[in-house]
Amino acid sequence: MGWMTDETGLDKCAANYVPLTPLSHLRRAADVFATRTAVVYGNHRVTYAQYHDRCTRLASALAAMDVQSGDVVATLLHNTPAQAEAHFGVPACGGVLNAINIRLDVDTVAYILSHGGAKVILADTQFIDLAEAAIAAMDGPAPHIIEVPDPAAGFDATGRHPLYEDTLKTADPAYDWRMPQDEWESLALNYTSGTTGRPKGVVYHHRGSYLMTMGTVISWRMVLHPVFMQIVPLFHCNGWNHTWMMPLIGGTLVCCRDVTATAIFNAIADERVTHFGGAPIVLNMLVNADAGDRRDFDHTVEVFTAGAPPAPATLGKIETLGFNVTHVYGLTETYGHVTECIWRQEDWAALDKSALAAVKARQGVALPMMEHITVMDAQMNEVPRDGTTQGEIMIQGNSVMKGYFKNPQATQEAFAGGYFHSGDLAVQHDDGYIQIADRAKDIIISGGENISSVEIEGTLMGHDAVMLTAVVAKPDEKWGEVPCAFVELKPGAQVDEAVLIAFTRESLAGFKTPKKVVFQELPKTSTGKIQKYTLRKIAADL
Repeated sequence: MGWMTDETGLDKCAANYVPLTPLSHLRRAADVFATRTAVVYGNHRVTYAQYHDRCTRLASALAAMDVQSGDVVATLLHNTPAQAEAHFGVPACGGVLNAINIRLDVDTVAYILSHGGAKVILADTQFIDLAEAAIAAMDGPAPHIIEVPDPAAGFDATGRHPLYEDTLKTADPAYDWRMPQDEWESLALNYTSGTTGRPKGVVYHHRGSYLMTMGTVISWRMVLHPVFMQIVPLFHCNGWNHTWMMPLIGGTLVCCRDVTATAIFNAIADERVTHFGGAPIVLNMLVNADAGDRRDFDHTVEVFTAGAPPAPATLGKIETLGFNVTHVYGLTETYGHVTECIWRQEDWAALDKSALAAVKARQGVALPMMEHITVMDAQMNEVPRDGTTQGEIMIQGNSVMKGYFKNPQATQEAFAGGYFHSGDLAVQHDDGYIQIADRAKDIIISGGENISSVEIEGTLMGHDAVMLTAVVAKPDEKWGEVPCAFVELKPGAQVDEAVLIAFTRESLAGFKTPKKVVFQELPKTSTGKIQKYTLRKIAADL
């Protein structure tokens, strides 16, 4: 179907078909944007010509270390220039990039190195001890370590391993990049958090990442030469693919080693950052920053936020500070964001601030590179678009992973019925916008009633004393489970349990209100997600 009657001679050839890959963006930028600033990190400032040269040298050095097509190269790095260069240099020699979460324990890092079979690991000096301990504990051949010191951050070289800059200096600047012969070739290997067992290895292909970069430019309304601050860790969905995207539009990548309000405001004021992505916890940090940590700026900063449903109260407050926030949604298995809450001028312009923040907190509709994203019931039927009937978010499109590395059973389960099963429970509104009700594992079932932890959290975040909150199920003899709220207060704020419970009762049904409030600092992942599994353990013992 769709083929012409006679297509003799109408074949793919080098002139009319090239496998899609984000590597093409940097090869083009090295020529088109040669003299423009590509990467900024303190005193480190390189043009696109220099950026391409450094990535080429890294690819050459890895090839000289016998990294061949399909071999894995791991990193234990902050969002520094070496991490950005690895995103191009590793695949440019045919390798598969495995950016490892820097906050993992020795045992988990050892498992990832063994499972992925890394041949080389680039490690920040801060994590050299972690890398060495993990290698000592792993099974299989040990990867070679290339050390990446950062003296400006207080991490001088240990002297125990070859240094990154020395490795680049001795590499071949004329190395010919190994471009993929098939866009389905593996580009990156990312491991899930593994909160309920060993982490799963998620495999990305070149095509999916290329299309992510194209779709994001459209959805973020980007024009040439943005200044983008890399806040999302590059070990998390490869930073939502934004580092691969920047050369496409000649943008400047501002690296951020330590995510603080001061660092973000300084970069916006001094480097004139125009865009960044971050979890809602980052937005909350900016909203609650001390006056001394803030800087004035005279331009609007475009923000993608994802990772957890943002509280409407947070969205309402941050936009008064000069930030325009677009809520997006995705998972490690989808290269990052695949839905967006597109602004609906004709329907939303007249809403008051509270109502507007509530609709902007929705997860929205599919990004342009995706095929079909919807909400389905257990029989794979789409739920009614009534805003109340819950189902699971199902995802179909080119920016869905190849599958789980060395785990065909989990892959088949994830793709059952021709869609990726997200595990997120949601409703779909009459305009097609998806809104998450909860993760399936986070729903609280109390006396037979399903209670959304997200709904309670959004309510609590509206209280002026609350900095962060997370709600989990607490075992209850009568009801089976009841909501238990963990609350982190703003500095200097004081409020007691009874006041917060009464506050939620003003807008929630009685059975939805927390039956227990615990005041403590909330445990978080390196990407800013609150570790609810830890809180569940605490709640079970209360």
